Amino acid sequence: MNPILLRLVCGLLFAAIVLGAVVHPPANFAQGLGMLLPATMLLGVALKGPRRNLIPKKKAAHAPVREAPPSV
Repeated sequence: MNPILLRLVCGLLFAAIVLGAVVHPPANFAQGLGMLLPATMLLGVALKGPRRNLIPKKKAAHAPVREAPPSV
C-alpha cells in the first residue's frame, strides 16, 4: 500500500476514535485505556509512516573469532 495513503487512512481512523471518545465518553477507566492503545498505534503510523526500509542495510563485517587456548 502506498505510504502516503496508509498515513492518511491511519490519521482518519485516529480522528474517528478521538471524535467517538468526545461524543460518547468511555464508561470507565478500563474502557478508556482500551481505546487509548489502538489510538496511539494509529497516531504513530499516521505521523511517522510505515517503518519499512526501502534500502536494505549492509551487514557489518565482524572480526574473526579467535579460538581460546586449550585449558590443561
